[in-house]
Amino acid sequence: VVRGELERHNLRFDAHEARGPGDAQTTARAAIRAGYSVIAVVGGDGTLSEVAAGFFEDDNGERSMSADFPTPINSQAALAVLPGGTGNDFARALQHERASLSPWVARLLAHLRGEADSPARAIDVLHGRQAAGEQPARRRSFICLNAATLGIGAEVAGRVAAQANTVRRLPGETRFALAALAALLSWRSRRMRITVDDKSFECGTNLVAVVNSAYAGGGMMFSPEAKVDDGLLDVVTACDLSRAAILREITRIHRGGHLANPRVSVRRGVRVLIENLISADALPVEADGDVRGHTPVEFRVMPGALRVVM
Repeated sequence: VVRGELERHNLRFDAHEARGPGDAQTTARAAIRAGYSVIAVVGGDGTLSEVAAGFFEDDNGERSMSADFPTPINSQAALAVLPGGTGNDFARALQHERASLSPWVARLLAHLRGEADSPARAIDVLHGRQAAGEQPARRRSFICLNAATLGIGAEVAGRVAAQANTVRRLPGETRFALAALAALLSWRSRRMRITVDDKSFECGTNLVAVVNSAYAGGGMMFSPEAKVDDGLLDVVTACDLSRAAILREITRIHRGGHLANPRVSVRRGVRVLIENLISADALPVEADGDVRGHTPVEFRVMPGALRVVM
């Protein structure tokens, strides 16, 4: 569909099919270095996140992902979203409606033709980095567009990914519910220290979500008021909940109802540090569907760091 529309409008393009983990990022980075100004992505949120990382220098660049912030290769290059995944949360957050491919193709065509009503908009990016456990230059660093989760949220994401090939025919929300139930049966909370900017607190952690956009994880609304262009991260914590309470809140998270629980809170800031108080209690970190390491982990917002075709 996309190729046909580009050809019909006599627009020049090159196409590449990602063939494995990291391929989309490598291809996007090479294309931007070669002078391409628009990178259009047909895929889901994981692919978008991977391509977004390709807009910045890698560890072999003059400044690396292990610097304070990744360095953009070309700050004027733009990402074009063509939703083709299961959740399409990022596209939904940008337009505040369920994403379908056709209107996004129309936006891309209008942008490539230089129409004034289809600009590229600067949005924030979440930058995460393992905060300890390795030499500074070797700590894992990553880019995230929607949200990073720790605790049961990361457990659920890992199980959903593991089940992708065995339960592919089931609806996304059904797969999520099955994964949530399995994760809940084996879950135990861990005590964490969470610092948002300069304010710290401890929490018997069931869930932490560091949120850049209103939707993540297939329609979950960790923080319905989150905005991709406000220069802030929303930090959602669920502390000291029983298993029954966790199950109840998980079922309400797709509409934001979990925020009515007084043990669930939202804080906002530009820097977030999450530390396990006991080494054995390190939590896995999930970002846009992929496991990205473990605690301790630091997140920072990169305001207006990525241009997206709107």
